[in-house]
Amino acid sequence: MTRPVLVAGRTGQVARALQRAAVARGVPLVALGRPDLDVTDAASIAAALAAHRPSLLVNAAAWTAVDRAETEEAAAFAVNAEGPRLLARAAAAAGIGFIHLSSDYVYDGGGNNPRDESNPVAPLSAYGRSKAAGDAAALDAYAEGTVILRTSWVHDPEGQNFIRTMLRLSQERAVIRVVADQHGAPTAASSLAAAILAIAAAIEAEGLAGRAGVFHAADAGCTNWAEIARTALAEGRAFGLKAARIEEISTADYPTPAPRPLNSRLDCRRLAETWGIVLPDWRQGVAATIHGIMKKSEEGQG
Repeated sequence: MTRPVLVAGRTGQVARALQRAAVARGVPLVALGRPDLDVTDAASIAAALAAHRPSLLVNAAAWTAVDRAETEEAAAFAVNAEGPRLLARAAAAAGIGFIHLSSDYVYDGGGNNPRDESNPVAPLSAYGRSKAAGDAAALDAYAEGTVILRTSWVHDPEGQNFIRTMLRLSQERAVIRVVADQHGAPTAASSLAAAILAIAAAIEAEGLAGRAGVFHAADAGCTNWAEIARTALAEGRAFGLKAARIEEISTADYPTPAPRPLNSRLDCRRLAETWGIVLPDWRQGVAATIHGIMKKSEEGQG
């Protein structure tokens, strides 16, 4: 791969993981955030593509403040819906593939079975509506060249996330109350980065060849937030951290401005069948994130 992968977004969890993975694999990659690349500004996007002449465009930029989106819906839609439309148009004009990251929040969370890509979107929140609108906008603009990866519960050593919060709270409290009736898979940003670079390599070698569309991409297995917390704190004990007791509560016991899906299980078989990609077990990702957080803490960066 001689021309770089261009990533919209520079400081988010997946963007950071992509930058680390690209260095490790020797893949040319440029990650840009504002003001160098503003996903809400067509001229900014065009200038970035002209400057870097990428082989592929990846959208890792997103409005992720789920609760704030309830009162700032227009701002969420600007980034999460209009951004993908403009990026997809730019990729189409450049004749390159476009990979867009989406969310389990596009679904309503009903039932107990994993969702596959044929399930209709039915978001419960403003954030979910903005992500669903972004998926539709990208496909409308460039259906033949867009790959959408819907994922869940992303975490990384470089970012604010549930795992980092649990480690902090466990040092401050004897008991932490954690929701146990929302089910899904925490997904390491490193898993997504590896999947994106594998897709990029396949597109470089073979083209999209009819493989565009929506794919679910989450780490393997299923759990709930309370079990994730227990797993994280057990890992933390190996580094000398205190482990608080986890008290399981229901979603109703922890109301939030934005409703959360109770069922975020994603069926990822289409990703495996189409691209040959299977993400690792969620426990592996959680352990890696804990190790990364503790390493940064020891280095004085966390």
